[in-house]
Amino acid sequence: MKNIAAIVLAAGKGTRMKSKLPKVLHKVSGKPMIFYPVQALKDLRVESTVIVVGHGSEQVREALPDKDLGFCEQSPQLGTGHAVMSAMPSLSGSKGEVLILSGDVPLITKNTLRALLRIHRRSTKGVKGRAVEHPVISVISVLMDDPAGYGRVVRDGHDRVCGVVEDKDLAPSQRSICEVNTGIYLIDMAFLKTNLKKLDTKNKQKEYYLPDLITLAYAQGKRVKAFTLLDSEEVMGVNNRFELARANMFMRERINEEHMFAGVTFTDPSTAYIDNGVKIGEDVVIYPNVHLSGATTVGAGSVIEEGVKITDSRIGRDAVIKSHSVVESSVLADEVQAGPFARLRPGTRIKKAARIGNFVEVKNATLGPGVKAGHLSYLGDAVIGKDVNIGAGTIICNYDGVKKHKTHIKDNVFVGSDSQLVSPVTIGKGAYIGSGSTITKDVPAGALAISRSAQKVILGWAVKRDELLAVSSSPLKKSSKK
Repeated sequence: MKNIAAIVLAAGKGTRMKSKLPKVLHKVSGKPMIFYPVQALKDLRVESTVIVVGHGSEQVREALPDKDLGFCEQSPQLGTGHAVMSAMPSLSGSKGEVLILSGDVPLITKNTLRALLRIHRRSTKGVKGRAVEHPVISVISVLMDDPAGYGRVVRDGHDRVCGVVEDKDLAPSQRSICEVNTGIYLIDMAFLKTNLKKLDTKNKQKEYYLPDLITLAYAQGKRVKAFTLLDSEEVMGVNNRFELARANMFMRERINEEHMFAGVTFTDPSTAYIDNGVKIGEDVVIYPNVHLSGATTVGAGSVIEEGVKITDSRIGRDAVIKSHSVVESSVLADEVQAGPFARLRPGTRIKKAARIGNFVEVKNATLGPGVKAGHLSYLGDAVIGKDVNIGAGTIICNYDGVKKHKTHIKDNVFVGSDSQLVSPVTIGKGAYIGSGSTITKDVPAGALAISRSAQKVILGWAVKRDELLAVSSSPLKKSSKK
């Protein structure tokens, strides 16, 4: 957007969060909260954006790797006005207006910022043919039933904005004001450059207050415009864990609503936790208490049952992830079924129409089309061909105490229940592994491999055992020992 620069204030420690992590890096729907205002500015296509950092500055920089962003350090941290002073050298060549907002307003949208700009610039067209002076500052405000703790927007007898007073500096007569300053400003660059140096620290906080620019503008006869939002949630700042939880709740509602309008069914949207950026196809059904996070995609027509957690994974079309399964950094092809209670760990690749059953764990393994592993198995560091049957209780012993090793199971192999395959080992195409076998050597294609002790039958053993037990437990036997 032409002639618009932006400053995002993100230097504060956020002491009320009670955390070692910088406040703006606490997550809302899977993203650091500062991601959202920065993304809104990116969507507006502002000419340049400067992030003012301070506490945990390196962590904030790492969380925002976009090369188009500029950063400046605020040290010491002497208030919002001082933060903007710190950013000005980075915007020395900018003209027009500067949009200033905080990094702790994750619910802000590009539409609201665009509306602020439109209202700010529309004033130049005049009313009823009369020219109206362009406002030098436009600020977003909201009306709150309980404004305690927030700076108030003060108006004169003609309803003109004449100042913003911080909560700690309010006079008794001003405490009933319900119009609250959100800390989001659009300011003419020329006015900002001239008047920023006029700010002082004559307040209880001994800081440079950015809202004092409004008082300066009013004293100079300049216009200040307040754009009052009806939805206070969108501009809520996050200052503690309670507000963080509320922001997550509102963002979750917003994200789930977008998916529902795009053709996704939620059986209970209030208990579906979908991160920002997750992609879900049409006709997907999502049951309660599902978590989809990170760079996850779910293909059209799939079903995600209750209690499932999927992270950084790709799920194909028409797949079914049954209840209480965990999928991490894995790729599942079309028509795959997994669960219930399956665990697919990083590096898992499951091809079309494979079936992974209850209490099966897969790690760093590729399972070919049509593979069936129904029950209670561990498949680690393996390449498994198509149409292989893995019997219940099968374990791939991939770790020798020092290194991990690979197991290769070729197409159409049948692995009997309760078998152990000691890596590295290769099972040839079409081979059979007898139940209860421990396989330590390669098995040729089409062969039968059995490794078990010969069965021994001792006739009458149970009867003799019972007789011995009866004798050892009789009272007479016990007394004779005395």
